[in-house]
Amino acid sequence: MLTIHFSRCRRALFLLLLPALVLPFIARAQRLTDRWYFGQQAGLRFDSTGMPQPLRDGRMTTFEGCATATTRKGELLFYTNGETVWNRQHQPMPNGTRLMGSGSSTQSALIVPDPGSGNLFYLFTVAPQGTPQGLRYSLVDMTRQDGLGDLPRVNALLIQPVAEKLAAVRHANGRDTWVLAHRWNSNAFVTYLVTADGIDSRKPIMSNVGSMNAGPGRNAIGALKFSADGKRVAAALWRETNKFEVYDFDRATGKVSNPRSFGPYPEAYGVEFSPNGRFLYGTCNGTGGGETQIWQFDLSRKTAKPLLVGQSKNRKIGAIQRGPDNRLYVAREDNPALGIIQFPDSLGKASRYLDEGVKLGGRRSKLGLPAFVVFPSNE
Repeated sequence: MLTIHFSRCRRALFLLLLPALVLPFIARAQRLTDRWYFGQQAGLRFDSTGMPQPLRDGRMTTFEGCATATTRKGELLFYTNGETVWNRQHQPMPNGTRLMGSGSSTQSALIVPDPGSGNLFYLFTVAPQGTPQGLRYSLVDMTRQDGLGDLPRVNALLIQPVAEKLAAVRHANGRDTWVLAHRWNSNAFVTYLVTADGIDSRKPIMSNVGSMNAGPGRNAIGALKFSADGKRVAAALWRETNKFEVYDFDRATGKVSNPRSFGPYPEAYGVEFSPNGRFLYGTCNGTGGGETQIWQFDLSRKTAKPLLVGQSKNRKIGAIQRGPDNRLYVAREDNPALGIIQFPDSLGKASRYLDEGVKLGGRRSKLGLPAFVVFPSNE
């Protein structure tokens, strides 16, 4: 029998380190982002073994936006490209084949669990390039079709037209969820609150701030992302605007404020925050593609110079998505591997961009990666 004796100092040190040892396991107790389906029937499964493993069972092909829903244990429920919803057996749900999103919209779909039920999900969709279909939602009921799910309500209109931007974050009350989009031909962000009583569609929060999303329909292209703590939101504005913007977000009121702009970056597309929130990352391709770049912006210093931290051999790169392992994954169009920013909390080249980051098991990425609700890490 081995007996370990701690001195008072060692015991104190152990108690100080204990939260750091335990918290990662607590954070991973809810595995809501462990399964990704995206691109040309591609997928990834995250677990505790290190690098994510490719999934080859997906049936979805989407050029850009997509979303996946799982249980809290990371078990697949369904996935979508904003047009069709596939159940966990990879078959289209009976009423889930005519949604009014688009696989060619940057963030065509977003899945928000009903705060009052473990079986209901709101599926938000946005149309491409500011077209009249606008922002809509459908309801997925997982008690239907013997637990495989179906949609009792589809394509309910919220507002039109909108840009291709869609993101969500937990309300400051720790229960409800804010869904954020951007009006087209406007500088207004529009925020809807999802509660146990449904969506308050009559009183969306409008925040007139930052750049106009307007012009040719292609200007609607570009991603929208919340930081891990939910206190900031960033947007990419494609040509002819060609820039990245970051704002403050109030999780109690749903208001967007204090814009800060970086540009020009031709064909700005993807955005993502580092896990600690200090850095913003953005992807751009140069006019017409062929000049792929990943930029890092230090948000802790107003005068910090943007740093080029990665370039891809691929002609085009797209979305950046934070994984449950706190690495950032980069979509590479028509490529059998994703890029990875391995240490995104580190400054400049120390963030270590790896172009051939993770293989997709013979499947191919397009420009999009799945969207998820942000659950702030301080809760």
